[in-house]
Amino acid sequence: MNLTSIMKQVQRLQARIAEMKEGLAEKEVEGTAGGGMVRVVVNGRQEVLSVVIEPEAMEDREMLEDLITAAVNDAMRKSKALMEEELSRITSELGVNIPGLF
Repeated sequence: MNLTSIMKQVQRLQARIAEMKEGLAEKEVEGTAGGGMVRVVVNGRQEVLSVVIEPEAMEDREMLEDLITAAVNDAMRKSKALMEEELSRITSELGVNIPGLF
């Protein structure tokens, strides 16, 4: 593989990653805790979009704090997995193998 073809491949990869980032902003995942008493929605760029708390969860402040933390962490794990899936798909389509990327 010569330098020119490597540079073209890098440019294609950069363009596809930019597209992926735009697409991830539109995808949503939900994290939950306490059997759904707390639900957190984040997008694929790991931005929190909404937090929903059922009224019964508000009775115990410490429990509510723990549930919010757990729901956010659950949503972030799902968002990260979504991003990794998308990046893996792109690198596979382009035939790029980047050691340690995931």
